[in-house]
Amino acid sequence: MSDKLLCEIFKSTRKEAMYLYVDKRQGLEHVPEALLGSFGKPEPLLTMILTADKKLARADAAEVMEAIADQGFYLQMPPGDEPNLLAQHLAEQRTPDA
Repeated sequence: MSDKLLCEIFKSTRKEAMYLYVDKRQGLEHVPEALLGSFGKPEPLLTMILTADKKLARADAAEVMEAIADQGFYLQMPPGDEPNLLAQHLAEQRTPDA
């Protein structure tokens, strides 16, 4: 993992306080379609240079960088919604299309 990352942050159009962090150079190419479907149209919010020691409001910068390196994105959930939204997302993955 690099010690710096040019990070782009998108906000969800469907869920208040839900944000998607990605490597600016790769954009949304590694974000699964199912996630984008529940996230809504990503609205660009901010581009910043992220370092492991950078202070973020509700996320650990080192964890964000690691998730982006491993899976291509980091999803920041709204406060208090983490278990419910994760369960909903998993249920949507298992439900066959009608």
